Amino acid sequence: MIKPKMLRKGDKIAIVSLSWGGLGDKNLIHKYYIAKERLENDFGLEVVTMPNALKGTEYIYNHPEKRAEDLMNAFKDESIKGIFCAIGGDDTIRLLPYIDYEIIKNNPKIFMGYSDTTVNHFMMNKAGLVSLYGPSIMAEFGEYVKMFDYTKEAVKNILFSKCNNYEIKSSEVWSGDYLDWDEKNINIAKKLIKELHGYEILQGSGVITGKLLGGCIDVFPMIVGTEIWPTKEEWKDKILLIETSEDRPNPIYITYYLRNLGALGIFDEIKGIIVGKPQAEQYYEEYKEVYKKVLKEFNKETLPVLYNVNIGHSEPIGILPLGTEIEVDFDKKKIYLKESPTIN
Repeated sequence: MIKPKMLRKGDKIAIVSLSWGGLGDKNLIHKYYIAKERLENDFGLEVVTMPNALKGTEYIYNHPEKRAEDLMNAFKDESIKGIFCAIGGDDTIRLLPYIDYEIIKNNPKIFMGYSDTTVNHFMMNKAGLVSLYGPSIMAEFGEYVKMFDYTKEAVKNILFSKCNNYEIKSSEVWSGDYLDWDEKNINIAKKLIKELHGYEILQGSGVITGKLLGGCIDVFPMIVGTEIWPTKEEWKDKILLIETSEDRPNPIYITYYLRNLGALGIFDEIKGIIVGKPQAEQYYEEYKEVYKKVLKEFNKETLPVLYNVNIGHSEPIGILPLGTEIEVDFDKKKIYLKESPTIN
């Protein structure tokens, strides 16, 4: 896999809207300005907003080709060092006909987002580029009052420095608060409570290493069978990343999604699974039982599963690189980046 260059102060990063176009809507554009100021002041980055990124929900929905054009042009622009997604959504899949994988491959740079951006991460994987499953413009960089410390530190430590053997620690606090994205709430901070679980071992033991691949499981049904879904052989020795969306899917749907992965033979190939904290811990215990039940159905009762990782739709979230070697120690409940996802 090709690694992008790490970020440095003064670098240009592009903002793209690849799924939902809410960043440009009049009632939400204040989130853009919060994020832009934070990226400039807290991280020393120069923000380049791609031409269609702020054209609003209706335009973005009607023009998947323009969304893809922004992405391709951001990769082609040599002055841009990173690409950050505005937000997820449910419509990234319609970009597929307009993606040039050679452009991505020949112009490696940091690409980051989560949720429906899972589709883009599988595009990056097909192109052979390491990508970063992590914060978005609207939700994390645009967080009211202040960015969560856990997320801010992840950005600084993983995107701006070499991080071989870097430990991805469990956040000591979390939030299940829902705060409407209304400008009247701009001075309200979410409440943080003490993390009581930390990383949990659902099954398995010992130490596994492998390259991380996956994302938001709600999105998987849209990409299974497409050109970006890896072959069974391409899943060999990978560690599967799974997290769930803000839809907080009923455990029965997680059962169906996992059975699909089992039927595809993916459980036969992978070394283990990392599961994100469910949003607001809804279905926290129920999901655990689903994983154990389905893996038992496929005779995978010893396949290692690490649960309750701060990634995706939980708050706060960290960053996990897709496509580089990670190590999960199930005896010590620790995650390490065995190699840096970036180069100098």
